[in-house]
Amino acid sequence: MLVRAPAKLNLCLYLGPPREDGLHEICSLFEPLPLEDMIRVEQGEQDEVICAEVEGENLALAALRALREAGWEAPPQRIEVEKRIPVAAGLGGGSADAAAVLRLASGQIGNPEEVAARIGADVPSQLLPSFCLVRGAGEQVRRLPAPGAHGIVLLPDPEGLSTAEVYAEADRLGLGRDAAELDVLAVRLLEVTGAGASPLSYAELLRNDLEPAALSLRPSIAAAKEELYAAGAELAGVTGSGPTAFGLFADRAAAVRAAEEIDREGTIVCEGGPGP
Repeated sequence: MLVRAPAKLNLCLYLGPPREDGLHEICSLFEPLPLEDMIRVEQGEQDEVICAEVEGENLALAALRALREAGWEAPPQRIEVEKRIPVAAGLGGGSADAAAVLRLASGQIGNPEEVAARIGADVPSQLLPSFCLVRGAGEQVRRLPAPGAHGIVLLPDPEGLSTAEVYAEADRLGLGRDAAELDVLAVRLLEVTGAGASPLSYAELLRNDLEPAALSLRPSIAAAKEELYAAGAELAGVTGSGPTAFGLFADRAAAVRAAEEIDREGTIVCEGGPGP
Protein backbone atom coordinates (compact mmCIF):
# COMPACT_ATOMS: atom_id res chain seq x y z
CA MET A 1 0.00 0.00 0.00
CA LEU A 2 1.20 3.49 -0.83
CA VAL A 3 -0.05 6.30 1.45
CA ARG A 4 0.46 9.99 0.77
CA ALA A 5 1.27 12.44 3.59
CA PRO A 6 0.86 16.06 2.41
CA ALA A 7 2.67 18.99 3.96
CA LYS A 8 0.73 21.88 5.44
CA LEU A 9 1.31 25.61 5.13
CA ASN A 10 0.45 27.93 8.00
CA LEU A 11 -1.05 30.84 6.11
CA CYS A 12 -1.25 32.60 9.46
CA LEU A 13 -0.47 31.72 13.06
CA TYR A 14 -1.71 33.80 15.96
CA LEU A 15 -0.10 32.90 19.27
CA GLY A 16 -2.05 32.85 22.52
CA PRO A 17 -1.13 32.21 26.15
CA PRO A 18 0.51 29.01 27.40
CA ARG A 19 -1.76 26.37 28.91
CA GLU A 20 -1.31 24.25 32.01
CA ASP A 21 -0.01 21.40 29.84
CA GLY A 22 2.78 23.67 28.56
CA LEU A 23 1.32 24.04 25.07
CA HIS A 24 0.19 27.38 23.66
CA GLU A 25 -3.24 28.35 22.42
CA ILE A 26 -3.14 29.19 18.72
CA CYS A 27 -5.42 30.40 15.95
CA SER A 28 -4.13 29.33 12.55
CA LEU A 29 -5.12 28.58 8.96
CA PHE A 30 -3.66 25.30 7.69
CA GLU A 31 -3.51 24.75 3.94
CA PRO A 32 -2.54 21.31 2.57
CA LEU A 33 0.11 21.29 -0.14
CA PRO A 34 0.76 18.91 -3.04
CA LEU A 35 4.25 18.47 -1.51
CA GLU A 36 3.99 14.98 0.03
CA ASP A 37 5.97 12.32 1.84
CA MET A 38 5.37 8.87 0.38
CA ILE A 39 4.73 6.04 2.85
CA ARG A 40 4.98 2.42 1.74
CA VAL A 41 3.22 -0.13 3.94
CA GLU A 42 3.50 -3.91 3.84
CA GLN A 43 3.05 -6.79 6.21
CA GLY A 44 6.24 -7.55 8.16
CA GLU A 45 7.61 -9.81 10.84
CA GLN A 46 7.25 -7.05 13.44
CA ASP A 47 6.05 -3.46 13.63
CA GLU A 48 8.77 -1.15 12.33
CA VAL A 49 9.15 2.26 10.74
CA ILE A 50 12.10 3.01 8.47
CA CYS A 51 12.97 6.60 7.62
CA ALA A 52 16.53 7.29 6.48
CA GLU A 53 16.20 11.07 6.82
CA VAL A 54 15.10 11.10 10.47
CA GLU A 55 17.45 9.80 13.15
CA GLY A 56 15.97 7.68 15.92
CA GLU A 57 12.25 7.32 16.53
CA ASN A 58 9.81 9.59 14.74
CA LEU A 59 6.14 10.44 14.94
CA ALA A 60 5.19 7.73 12.44
CA LEU A 61 6.47 5.08 14.86
CA ALA A 62 4.70 6.83 17.73
CA ALA A 63 1.49 6.66 15.68
CA LEU A 64 1.92 2.94 15.03
CA ARG A 65 2.43 2.30 18.73
CA ALA A 66 -0.60 4.44 19.56
CA LEU A 67 -2.71 2.32 17.22
CA ARG A 68 -1.66 -0.82 19.06
CA GLU A 69 -2.45 0.77 22.41
CA ALA A 70 -5.89 1.69 21.01
CA GLY A 71 -6.54 -1.97 20.18
CA TRP A 72 -5.65 -2.16 16.48
CA GLU A 73 -5.21 -5.85 15.68
CA ALA A 74 -3.84 -5.77 12.14
CA PRO A 75 -0.81 -7.97 11.37
CA PRO A 76 2.68 -6.50 12.01
CA GLN A 77 3.41 -3.58 9.70
CA ARG A 78 6.63 -2.61 7.94
CA ILE A 79 6.39 1.10 7.13
CA GLU A 80 8.96 2.95 5.02
CA VAL A 81 8.80 6.75 4.88
CA GLU A 82 10.29 8.50 1.85
CA LYS A 83 10.78 12.11 2.93
CA ARG A 84 9.99 14.76 0.37
CA ILE A 85 8.88 17.37 2.91
CA PRO A 86 11.96 19.07 4.40
CA VAL A 87 12.60 18.03 8.01
CA ALA A 88 12.07 20.57 10.85
CA ALA A 89 10.94 23.15 8.29
CA GLY A 90 7.62 24.27 9.77
CA LEU A 91 5.72 22.31 7.11
CA GLY A 92 4.31 19.62 9.38
CA GLY A 93 6.07 16.65 7.77
CA GLY A 94 6.34 14.59 10.94
CA SER A 95 2.69 15.22 11.83
CA ALA A 96 1.64 14.36 8.28
CA ASP A 97 3.48 11.04 8.47
CA ALA A 98 1.90 10.21 11.85
CA ALA A 99 -1.58 11.04 10.57
CA ALA A 100 -1.04 8.91 7.47
CA VAL A 101 -0.16 5.95 9.69
CA LEU A 102 -3.29 6.53 11.79
CA ARG A 103 -5.38 6.45 8.61
CA LEU A 104 -4.33 2.82 8.13
CA ALA A 105 -6.78 1.97 10.93
CA SER A 106 -9.61 4.16 9.66
CA GLY A 107 -12.89 2.93 11.13
CA GLN A 108 -11.13 0.30 13.24
CA ILE A 109 -10.41 2.31 16.40
CA GLY A 110 -12.50 4.69 18.45
CA ASN A 111 -11.73 8.41 18.85
CA PRO A 112 -8.91 8.73 16.28
CA GLU A 113 -8.77 12.50 16.93
CA GLU A 114 -7.99 11.84 20.61
CA VAL A 115 -5.29 9.34 19.65
CA ALA A 116 -3.85 11.87 17.20
CA ALA A 117 -3.76 14.66 19.81
CA ARG A 118 -1.70 12.49 22.15
CA ILE A 119 0.96 12.10 19.46
CA GLY A 120 1.38 15.76 18.52
CA ALA A 121 -0.49 19.05 18.40
CA ASP A 122 -0.64 19.20 14.58
CA VAL A 123 -1.60 15.56 14.02
CA PRO A 124 -5.42 15.87 14.42
CA SER A 125 -5.69 18.39 11.58
CA GLN A 126 -3.79 16.04 9.26
CA LEU A 127 -6.10 13.06 9.70
CA LEU A 128 -8.10 14.55 6.84
CA PRO A 129 -5.76 16.96 5.04
CA SER A 130 -7.86 19.95 4.05
CA PHE A 131 -8.04 23.72 4.42
CA CYS A 132 -8.98 24.35 8.03
CA LEU A 133 -9.05 26.75 10.96
CA VAL A 134 -7.13 25.32 13.90
CA ARG A 135 -7.65 26.36 17.51
CA GLY A 136 -6.63 25.11 20.94
CA ALA A 137 -3.08 23.82 20.72
CA GLY A 138 -3.99 22.24 17.39
CA GLU A 139 -6.64 19.74 18.44
CA GLN A 140 -9.67 21.89 17.55
CA VAL A 141 -10.13 21.65 13.78
CA ARG A 142 -12.82 23.30 11.67
CA ARG A 143 -12.87 22.35 7.99
CA LEU A 144 -13.26 25.25 5.54
CA PRO A 145 -14.13 25.57 1.84
CA ALA A 146 -11.03 25.17 -0.30
CA PRO A 147 -9.45 28.55 -1.08
CA GLY A 148 -9.25 30.01 -4.55
CA ALA A 149 -6.27 29.05 -6.70
CA HIS A 150 -2.92 30.72 -6.03
CA GLY A 151 0.77 30.04 -6.46
CA ILE A 152 3.21 29.31 -3.62
CA VAL A 153 7.00 29.42 -3.51
CA LEU A 154 8.73 27.77 -0.54
CA LEU A 155 12.30 28.62 0.44
CA PRO A 156 13.38 26.00 3.02
CA ASP A 157 16.48 26.68 5.10
CA PRO A 158 19.32 24.14 4.82
CA GLU A 159 19.10 23.66 8.60
CA GLY A 160 15.79 23.09 10.37
CA LEU A 161 14.54 24.76 13.52
CA SER A 162 13.27 23.08 16.66
CA THR A 163 9.63 23.94 17.29
CA ALA A 164 10.19 23.80 21.05
CA GLU A 165 13.11 26.24 20.80
CA VAL A 166 11.06 28.70 18.73
CA TYR A 167 8.19 28.64 21.22
CA ALA A 168 10.66 29.10 24.09
CA GLU A 169 12.16 32.10 22.29
CA ALA A 170 8.66 33.51 21.74
CA ASP A 171 8.05 33.28 25.48
CA ARG A 172 11.39 34.97 26.16
CA LEU A 173 10.46 37.80 23.80
CA GLY A 174 7.03 38.16 25.38
CA LEU A 175 5.15 37.42 22.16
CA GLY A 176 1.51 36.45 22.00
CA ARG A 177 -2.03 37.67 22.50
CA ASP A 178 -4.76 37.09 25.05
CA ALA A 179 -7.45 34.48 24.51
CA ALA A 180 -10.17 37.06 23.79
CA GLU A 181 -8.18 38.46 20.87
CA LEU A 182 -7.76 34.97 19.42
CA ASP A 183 -11.53 34.55 19.53
CA VAL A 184 -12.04 37.78 17.57
CA LEU A 185 -9.44 36.79 15.00
CA ALA A 186 -11.03 33.36 14.57
CA VAL A 187 -14.37 34.98 13.72
CA ARG A 188 -12.71 37.25 11.15
CA LEU A 189 -10.90 34.32 9.55
CA LEU A 190 -14.14 32.35 9.29
CA GLU A 191 -15.78 35.33 7.58
CA VAL A 192 -13.09 35.87 4.96
CA THR A 193 -12.57 32.18 4.13
CA GLY A 194 -16.23 31.16 4.03
CA ALA A 195 -16.73 31.79 0.31
CA GLY A 196 -13.55 30.06 -0.88
CA ALA A 197 -11.69 33.28 -1.66
CA SER A 198 -8.01 33.38 -2.55
CA PRO A 199 -5.78 34.02 0.49
CA LEU A 200 -4.44 37.07 -1.33
CA SER A 201 -7.83 38.74 -0.82
CA TYR A 202 -7.31 38.74 2.96
CA ALA A 203 -3.53 39.13 3.03
CA GLU A 204 -3.76 41.67 5.86
CA LEU A 205 -4.82 38.83 8.19
CA LEU A 206 -1.98 36.49 7.24
CA ARG A 207 0.50 37.11 10.03
CA ASN A 208 2.68 34.72 12.03
CA ASP A 209 3.26 35.73 15.66
CA LEU A 210 6.15 33.24 15.87
CA GLU A 211 8.08 35.00 13.10
CA PRO A 212 10.09 37.33 15.42
CA ALA A 213 11.18 34.33 17.47
CA ALA A 214 12.18 32.37 14.35
CA LEU A 215 14.09 35.42 13.04
CA SER A 216 15.85 35.78 16.38
CA LEU A 217 17.15 32.22 16.09
CA ARG A 218 17.67 32.24 12.30
CA PRO A 219 18.27 35.78 10.92
CA SER A 220 18.67 34.42 7.38
CA ILE A 221 14.89 34.09 7.15
CA ALA A 222 14.70 37.86 6.58
CA ALA A 223 16.85 37.57 3.45
CA ALA A 224 14.63 34.79 2.13
CA LYS A 225 11.55 36.98 2.54
CA GLU A 226 13.31 39.84 0.75
CA GLU A 227 14.10 37.52 -2.17
CA LEU A 228 10.45 36.53 -2.43
CA TYR A 229 9.24 40.12 -2.45
CA ALA A 230 11.90 41.09 -5.00
CA ALA A 231 10.66 38.28 -7.24
CA GLY A 232 7.10 39.60 -7.12
CA ALA A 233 5.45 37.89 -4.16
CA GLU A 234 2.25 39.64 -3.11
CA LEU A 235 2.84 38.36 0.42
CA ALA A 236 5.85 36.71 2.04
CA GLY A 237 5.90 35.09 5.46
CA VAL A 238 7.14 32.24 7.60
CA THR A 239 5.24 28.98 7.97
CA GLY A 240 4.74 27.44 11.40
CA SER A 241 7.79 27.76 13.62
CA GLY A 242 9.99 28.21 10.55
CA PRO A 243 12.53 28.41 9.13
CA THR A 244 10.79 27.98 5.75
CA ALA A 245 9.80 31.27 4.13
CA PHE A 246 6.89 31.26 1.68
CA GLY A 247 5.60 33.65 -0.94
CA LEU A 248 2.07 33.87 -2.31
CA PHE A 249 1.46 34.67 -5.98
CA ALA A 250 -1.60 35.14 -8.17
CA ASP A 251 -1.14 31.76 -9.88
CA ARG A 252 1.31 28.93 -10.42
CA ALA A 253 2.81 30.54 -13.53
CA ALA A 254 3.81 33.62 -11.51
CA ALA A 255 5.26 31.37 -8.81
CA VAL A 256 7.33 29.45 -11.38
CA ARG A 257 8.73 32.71 -12.81
CA ALA A 258 9.63 33.87 -9.30
CA ALA A 259 11.38 30.60 -8.47
CA GLU A 260 13.41 30.87 -11.67
CA GLU A 261 14.39 34.43 -10.78
CA ILE A 262 15.37 33.51 -7.22
CA ASP A 263 17.36 30.51 -8.52
CA ARG A 264 18.01 29.07 -5.06
CA GLU A 265 18.79 25.39 -4.48
CA GLY A 266 15.91 23.62 -2.75
CA THR A 267 13.20 26.05 -3.88
CA ILE A 268 9.76 24.42 -4.09
CA VAL A 269 6.83 25.60 -6.21
CA CYS A 270 3.29 24.53 -5.31
CA GLU A 271 -0.17 25.33 -6.57
CA GLY A 272 -2.55 26.16 -3.73
CA GLY A 273 -6.31 26.11 -3.80
CA PRO A 274 -8.90 23.47 -4.61
CA GLY A 275 -6.53 21.19 -6.51
CA PRO A 276 -4.31 19.67 -3.75
